[in-house]
Amino acid sequence: MGTAPPTEPWSNYTQKTIDGWLAIDPSFAVYQGAHQFDGKLPDWSAEGLKKRGDFLRGVIDGAKAYSTLEGKEKFERDYMIKVAEGQLFMLEEADQPHRNPAFYVGGGLDPNVYIAREYADKPTRMKAMIAFFDGVPDAAANIRANLKGPLPATYIKYGVAGFGGFADAYVSDARAAFADVKDPALQQQLIASSDKASKAMADLRDWLKGQEATATQDFALGPDKFAKMVLANEGVDIPLDQLEAIGRADLKRNQDALKAECAKFAPGGTVPECMTKMNANKGAGGPVATATRQIPTLTAFVKEKDLVSIPGTEQALVRESPPYNRQNSAYIDPPGPFEKGIPSVYYISPPDPTWSPEKQAAYIPGERDLLFTSIHEVMPGHFLNFLHANRSPSMFGRLFVGYAFAEGWAHYTEEMMWEAGLGNGDPETHIGQLSNALLRDCRFISAIGLHARGMSVADSKKLFMEECFQDEGTADQQAARGTYDPAYLNYTMGKLMIRKLRDDWSATRGGRAAWKAFHDEFLSYGGPPVPLVRQAMMKEETAKAVF
Repeated sequence: MGTAPPTEPWSNYTQKTIDGWLAIDPSFAVYQGAHQFDGKLPDWSAEGLKKRGDFLRGVIDGAKAYSTLEGKEKFERDYMIKVAEGQLFMLEEADQPHRNPAFYVGGGLDPNVYIAREYADKPTRMKAMIAFFDGVPDAAANIRANLKGPLPATYIKYGVAGFGGFADAYVSDARAAFADVKDPALQQQLIASSDKASKAMADLRDWLKGQEATATQDFALGPDKFAKMVLANEGVDIPLDQLEAIGRADLKRNQDALKAECAKFAPGGTVPECMTKMNANKGAGGPVATATRQIPTLTAFVKEKDLVSIPGTEQALVRESPPYNRQNSAYIDPPGPFEKGIPSVYYISPPDPTWSPEKQAAYIPGERDLLFTSIHEVMPGHFLNFLHANRSPSMFGRLFVGYAFAEGWAHYTEEMMWEAGLGNGDPETHIGQLSNALLRDCRFISAIGLHARGMSVADSKKLFMEECFQDEGTADQQAARGTYDPAYLNYTMGKLMIRKLRDDWSATRGGRAAWKAFHDEFLSYGGPPVPLVRQAMMKEETAKAVF
């Protein structure tokens, strides 16, 4: 029996779908600036998870029924289907709610949007946070009911750190942020609600810690599911052997470039000694102060070289990462499309205080290494991507900026800035860029290795240290991350697809002279799977991954 053709215009269907998406994932809605959902948490009960799966299936079926669309409407339909397919895969086939604490740690338990985003006055945000805290005990009970042991050791460690970090943040950072609100009744409510929320997270942390005795190494998706994840989320339909060969070729390209630059920068030394020399040149005042100085310099360079448009007047601030969110060295928190005039915050993580002094010192990035992290996170990376995405003609494009698009773009800009002349050929600067590129190459190879090739966490750590020349602390973090974030190959995978698209698109438009036009058009789409953007920009019949 065929599906009846839709009777309402595509624009109406899109708006209804967006409204439904925001309602079923209120944490996502709040993060996007839809503050009518303030204080609400996702429904992680068995019924709530089923409802989410049914909603995503309905989105896919409903959008597919619009089979005669053309142009921008057809593009938006295909974009919507891919986002829903990707989320449905992670929800049900990867079974993240029952397997992976990362589904929850990154899925709505962070109060930072109320603490750090000044979208309303403090009493208004404080009331929203109290409502949020009131919902945490039920959320924690659902998480505990959902997570099925035995769990992988890396998942347990990540969850213990995440839930434990929230337990602390709820009664420290959250209260401190509103300590100057002169309303005794509200202060009492905040103390009571944050105490209960903190206890719920501490109990969840302790319960998860109790799973350590039965911890496993059973984190792998397996080759079939891994390939399906890449297709469902990013539209990349390439055999894993071929995909792995692409990653290994990029690894060799960057290793060869690094050896050549190290011969100039540290003649007679080994590559690890060269990397140690680069990393020893720390910025004055620490990473936060150094990154704060780097952003205006990078912005001026982008303007001087006319690389890409910088819309709007929004700012990016630099802060130290909160203690509950330090599993990666740096990240940015950009405001969503419904916010107005809110700055982005670029967070940089200090080393783990439990590490040895030597391991801590090695973890703090050298100034040139940090320069390319600042490019990636701010200018012209994520921050600029979101300035453009928040102005996309498509509201769907503003809201749903995908993993390989966002991380691919940010990683692409690192090498693009070097190619455009940043550093004027200075070997140390190039080594900083290559260090970041190699980190992402080892993510690419580790993702496939850990989930489809039987690679162990120890094997992955060794790869990061020996093939990509990363310090031990970074290698520890990144090998563990690959188990619970199997899609972190998207940095290099996205970058390589964007580079190829740029070269193919600009070949008939003046080459290097067309870079700005390419960048502006590429960013105008919001954040769909890169093969969809290729199809649109190259006017091709089908969406396909080309490297």
